[in-house]
Amino acid sequence: MTTANKHAARPEWRNARRIAVKIGSALLTDSATGTLKQTWLEAIGDDVAALRAAGRDVILISSGAIALGRGALGLERGPLRLEEAQAAASVGQITLAHAYQTVFAARGLTTAQILVTPGDTEQRRRYLNARNTIETLFKFGAIPVVNENDTVATSEIRYGDNDRLAARVATMVTADCLALLSDIDGLYTAPPAKDPNAKRLDVVTAITPEIEAMAGDAGTELSRGGMVTKLAAAKIAVSAGTNMVIASGKELHPLRALGEGAPCTWFLAAANPVTARKRWIAGTLEPRGVIVIDDGARAAIQSGRSLLPAGVRSVSGGFERGEAVVIRDMSGCEIGRGLIAYSAEEAALIAGRNSMEIAGLLGYAGRAALIHRDDMALHVNTQTQS
Repeated sequence: MTTANKHAARPEWRNARRIAVKIGSALLTDSATGTLKQTWLEAIGDDVAALRAAGRDVILISSGAIALGRGALGLERGPLRLEEAQAAASVGQITLAHAYQTVFAARGLTTAQILVTPGDTEQRRRYLNARNTIETLFKFGAIPVVNENDTVATSEIRYGDNDRLAARVATMVTADCLALLSDIDGLYTAPPAKDPNAKRLDVVTAITPEIEAMAGDAGTELSRGGMVTKLAAAKIAVSAGTNMVIASGKELHPLRALGEGAPCTWFLAAANPVTARKRWIAGTLEPRGVIVIDDGARAAIQSGRSLLPAGVRSVSGGFERGEAVVIRDMSGCEIGRGLIAYSAEEAALIAGRNSMEIAGLLGYAGRAALIHRDDMALHVNTQTQS
């Protein structure tokens, strides 16, 4: 078995400017009492505060609401019926949010709670809403704490485990790194509890059938995930350009330990999140409309700016907010594609107008940019790469 000698942290961790951290129920709660492990949570608070002090964005994807709620409600151990799980979540979410708020406030940090369902990361309109909210929280230095909305999700639509939820959220916010804190320090060639000769893998560059065969299929009593779901999360993360690491969270200060080179398994992405996201926009999504822009707007977006309504000359198509559109110049040349922040009807109303006029034209204060620079992929032969 690989030894736990510390060494320098990998560049995927050292250079990550935006980090998503998944925290499982088994790490955060005491299975015997159904209460929070307060000392462990305080240590995570210290780790996150240190990352923020270093100028990094941090978002937590936290389990624990159902585990805390079932303890408070006195529900017996074992599988819960759907309505019991939802009731437990509704109780536990209050406790969990308050616990994070208290811990981070003591360290001068503001906490935000975000409850999501699958549609929030898979339907483009809701995806944009969720991502823009989180981006705004980052701008103000807050720590978003995300959990699946177990109070309303049904067995048919829920993610089923927070590993995959964490991967979806990490890719949604273009995180450089996703850290899955687990009760094991990485992926082994076989489940180490069953095979004493199992070896931990330091790095995985491709998730092959051989790699998948190494995963076990069970988590702890409190966890809905196991190594199988962690590999599923890795597939989601690396395909979107986010590096992922499985590391032990059993000891105090697990994030600090990653920075000190603690044993773990890294799943490496072939491209960075921004590049992967723009490739997705440019080549995967079917465009639903066309935006024609003037020469000034073309120069602006080629220099790395967002597309503002003032530079738009015409709008065509039947798109809704969050859908992909083609961006053309006045000569009809396609210069790129992007996810638009307004419906076709709204875009036509504000085309050619100053962003400050949006509220008067639409009746609500919309976003200043028609297509944000992060939601835009320009063709290589039409732009200067930044």
